Amino acid sequence: MDRRALADFLRRRREALRPEDVGLPSGARRRAPGLRREEAAALAAMSADYYTRLEQQRGPRPSEQMLASLARALRLTGDERDYLFQIAGHNPPASVADATHVAPALLRVLDRLNDTPALILSNLGETLVQNRMADALFGDKSGHTGLARSGIYRWFTDPSERLCYPEDDRDRQSRAQVANLRAAYGSMGPQSRAGELVHALQKVSPEFAGLWDRHEVAKRFEDHKTLIHPELGPIELDCQALFTEDQSQSLLVLTAAPRTEAHEKLQLLAVLGQERFTPPRRNP
Repeated sequence: MDRRALADFLRRRREALRPEDVGLPSGARRRAPGLRREEAAALAAMSADYYTRLEQQRGPRPSEQMLASLARALRLTGDERDYLFQIAGHNPPASVADATHVAPALLRVLDRLNDTPALILSNLGETLVQNRMADALFGDKSGHTGLARSGIYRWFTDPSERLCYPEDDRDRQSRAQVANLRAAYGSMGPQSRAGELVHALQKVSPEFAGLWDRHEVAKRFEDHKTLIHPELGPIELDCQALFTEDQSQSLLVLTAAPRTEAHEKLQLLAVLGQERFTPPRRNP
């Protein structure tokens, strides 16, 4: 681990960012135009003290998970991320795992979307980043591990995953999930994480196995859909997807037409966040 190089690289990348680059208000009374250390730490989900020690050449060697968080927080490119791993004494992530590093171009767009649900997905249906409105609409999807990080895997193994779609739309959604995975499988190959997902789902889900044999392939999302919120009920939304050049990641933006019931529900969702209207009922 090259502590001096790591400290200097983190400091320079932090100072090169402006608050508005990461969706933060610029505020007043800033001594320097770059991000503050505590802001960079918060974006990386680490303590300000830990981040400060890294910049002061005093911190322990960061884990690969911590480095991935720093790369995302500082909006590093793929080359910059690899360099960060190398000076911290780790091998850069394998190419098959590249999709977990959020594309900076998509992240810059997401940073500016505060009033409508938006999230960035990998081509395996993994939620890489979601904004506050997406948290309120779908719940926080960041805590899943292993195969369950993939929304495709959860769709066929966890019945609760389907509750956000109307019952009469679930068959279409199942076909869309499999068609998206088929596209990823074609580009990544049978020995990839896509192949691992396919093999696992074929063993646990007869529905998936039957749909997989149909060989449907697609890299798109339904333009208009109805989602079911547990408190607000059905919300009709338009869905737009923006893909990276290699199609490995997509930014999904969900909007509602002005002056509609759905638009009013999104405004209410922005106020309520993940709070419930009424407290959950307790068993006597």
